[in-house]
Amino acid sequence: MPGARGAGPELLLRSMRSMPRPTIDLHSHSSVSDGTETPTQLVRAAIAAGLDTLAITDHDSTAGWDEAVAAAAGSGLQIIRGMELSTRYEWRSVHVLGYLFDPHDADLVAETGRIRDDRLTRAERMVSRISEDYDVTWDDVLAQSGGVSIGRPHIADALVARGIVRTRSEAFESILHFRAGYYLPHAAPTVLDGVRIIASAGGAPVIAHPATRGRDAVIDEGMLEQLVDAGLVGLEVDHRENTSEGRATLREWARRYDLVMTGSSDYHGDGKPNRLAENTTDPESLEAIVACTRGVAPVRA
Repeated sequence: MPGARGAGPELLLRSMRSMPRPTIDLHSHSSVSDGTETPTQLVRAAIAAGLDTLAITDHDSTAGWDEAVAAAAGSGLQIIRGMELSTRYEWRSVHVLGYLFDPHDADLVAETGRIRDDRLTRAERMVSRISEDYDVTWDDVLAQSGGVSIGRPHIADALVARGIVRTRSEAFESILHFRAGYYLPHAAPTVLDGVRIIASAGGAPVIAHPATRGRDAVIDEGMLEQLVDAGLVGLEVDHRENTSEGRATLREWARRYDLVMTGSSDYHGDGKPNRLAENTTDPESLEAIVACTRGVAPVRA
């Protein structure tokens, strides 16, 4: 039949264009750090939300990886194993998402252990300060945590449980705000060292929500250039806390420095209003992330 030979590829191309694109969320937290759901519950929530790919990125810990992978078995949900590493730049707190790194890398294990240990003692010292003015104890905080990576969100939950504040957000805007007088900093590597550690462990470092302050992002362009040289792979552009002006700056930087742009929810269960899949990552961006890693692989049952 005349024209039949050309009809097949054209039909296939139209079919491919009409196929739904995978829904990819590359930033979520479980009760291993400051989420309110166990890794199993987090995975079930991701499946219910219609996600095709979920990254579990607890703060400074990989302790939820195995449970998340086991919970996803047979579901078709792809799990990207990651972490949100605490770092600093000058006086600012900067979080670096690391994807698909070797969890047994000696430098990474040592650094995250140091961060968790210091966060624990820092939290105890903060609660001691707060308890002088409010009816809350360290035991109250422990009751709100999974005991793995205790931080300010668990103090906030204890304040909520005691009826001192109504929500986590209210706690952070009042008692836990650095201007309230109870806040204490915690140990963290520089953002440059954090990127180097993740990259050296075979992972892909991506700066988390870097534009919450608009044009004056948590890092400036001079530091960004150094981070790119150290192995930075991408910027989390689409995040509810990034300002519109800040997102525009991030997109410009990503084009200028050939960086991957990601989008994600930063889901914490009931700990934050963020909802799974409210921001997502393009499949091409995830492919670029996977292509540059050599630690662990994505897991799809």
